[in-house]
Amino acid sequence: MDKVDLTNAIYHNNDAAREHFEALLWPDGPECPRCGVGEDRITKLKGKSTRPGVYKCKDCRKPFTVTIGTVMERSKVPLCKWILAAQLMASSKKGMSALQLQRMIGTNYETAWFLFHRLRECAVEHDPGPIGGENKVVEIDETYVGGKARNARLGKPVPKKEAVLALVEREGKVRSFHITNVNSKTLRPIIVKTASRKSYLMTDEHRVYPGIGKEFAGHGTVNHSAKEYVRGTFWHSNSAESYFALLKRGVYGSFHNVSEAHLHRYLAEFDFRYNTRKDTDAERTDALLIGAKGKRLMYYQPREATDA
Repeated sequence: MDKVDLTNAIYHNNDAAREHFEALLWPDGPECPRCGVGEDRITKLKGKSTRPGVYKCKDCRKPFTVTIGTVMERSKVPLCKWILAAQLMASSKKGMSALQLQRMIGTNYETAWFLFHRLRECAVEHDPGPIGGENKVVEIDETYVGGKARNARLGKPVPKKEAVLALVEREGKVRSFHITNVNSKTLRPIIVKTASRKSYLMTDEHRVYPGIGKEFAGHGTVNHSAKEYVRGTFWHSNSAESYFALLKRGVYGSFHNVSEAHLHRYLAEFDFRYNTRKDTDAERTDALLIGAKGKRLMYYQPREATDA
């Protein structure tokens, strides 16, 4: 892990944080979030009564800041704390709970919970294309998260196990999905949309896969029910197993339990973490912040959440 200087002003000073965020979202200069015009049609507002970082579009004639149209819009949390929270999330190898974030940035639990869920939306890829392709292998597997038996021993309700489907391109990206059940009606639409038809699929011997595999360049299997996970150097699902190991370390080690309603956001976080595994922490943080663009959220239910 690369060393990040947490004394950097962007984590403690709002003006420095704003300038950093502007450089990430506007590499070619300010642009209007409403009509999309560039720097030559924008004026930076100045004056004693104007707060720093306010611009005005000459076309739509509306003022704006860099946070308009992002998950930070209208947030009362200082922007420097947003930047710090993004850095802490991006540099954590198995995730960080809202309770830990609360302690580290000095806020209440509800704010920390809301911050992290907004940042998880930043991790969602915008309009991603299919993974795999010609001469590439896409591993497909499913697992279950939640429902630890230790809760029953402690007299607590046992959370329902939730099914997760993952498609992993070898040496490439992962896409994971919270699914209601493991049958062809549920799996096929996801698989044919997510993986290129030119891909070679590698799955276990579940009965749903042979029919789907016929729609792709090829299809191989390993027999998980017989404890077969590797056969030679080609027949394996090591990439999918590696992703699931990362996911479960986070779910059980950092969050302990995640609610069904928000599981898709946790999956987005771990997809992002896996897909940027070769990046430095600084590069991963910048990518997460850039993902804030165009993703304003409008929900308030932290007190209803059971996940950390």
